[in-house]
Amino acid sequence: MRLTMYTDFSLRVLIYLGTKEKSDLSTIQAISDAYDISKNHLMKVTHELGKLGYIETIRGRGGGIRLAMEPEDINIGQVVRHTEDDFHLVECFDCQTNSCVITPVCGLKGALNRALFAYLKVLDEYTLADFLHQKHKLANLLFNDKQDI
Repeated sequence: MRLTMYTDFSLRVLIYLGTKEKSDLSTIQAISDAYDISKNHLMKVTHELGKLGYIETIRGRGGGIRLAMEPEDINIGQVVRHTEDDFHLVECFDCQTNSCVITPVCGLKGALNRALFAYLKVLDEYTLADFLHQKHKLANLLFNDKQDI
């Protein structure tokens, strides 16, 4: 299983915001600079994370973004489920487009489905807080220019 860049960026945004104090606002530009990734991509990601309730967005001058809930309440498995566009590991996972001739007798789909379930089950065991144990070290790496502390 490979995560899309969209999910990767979503998780990075949450980690970045998790290193901040709850009352502190961050900007998309600061996150973009910290990770050296596209601001345009992050705008889409943060918009969706806001719609999903993971982050709070404050508009206007002096606005920004921050976590909308405690890191302990952000389940990584759920974030991945919400941000991945599909889990069609192979063609036969999508009934609409499946044209594989061996689908009726193939055992591979069942094995891959079990593997996907196990993958998500492992991610369900983690919250954002589990990845913030080295918060100060993360902050040193992310805020090395001190522009968003």
